[in-house]
Amino acid sequence: MSRAAIELLEQHQLRKTNTRIHVLETFLNAKEAIGHSELEKTLADMDRITLYRTLKTFEQKGVLHQALDTSGRMKYALCAKGCSEQSHNDHHAHFHCTTCDRTICLENAMTPSIKVPSGYKAQKIHLVVTGICENCQ
Repeated sequence: MSRAAIELLEQHQLRKTNTRIHVLETFLNAKEAIGHSELEKTLADMDRITLYRTLKTFEQKGVLHQALDTSGRMKYALCAKGCSEQSHNDHHAHFHCTTCDRTICLENAMTPSIKVPSGYKAQKIHLVVTGICENCQ
């Protein structure tokens, strides 16, 4: 078992189950955003509903954040240190490679503050930069 995965669970006051540890190890090893279908393939022995619930719990607790790619598919990436259930600090852009479909966090490219019309309330902003990654060039 990965010590880093266990420490993340402890930091977010989550129970240390085998499922949660395996999901976190997958993200820690990938170092990029991963979609639900990719996780299902990687963790083939895991129940689909359990995986879905684990991802939602991690998102709610500030362990993972959503990363949208240009196809509209939702992926998940590890949150930066300091994210919690009360506050996600992952307001940054993501880079999506149009060749290999890889999505990574651009933590130094913060999403802009956008003023919405009166009476509207923005809940999420997704900024996606598309192009070709260093591995595909």
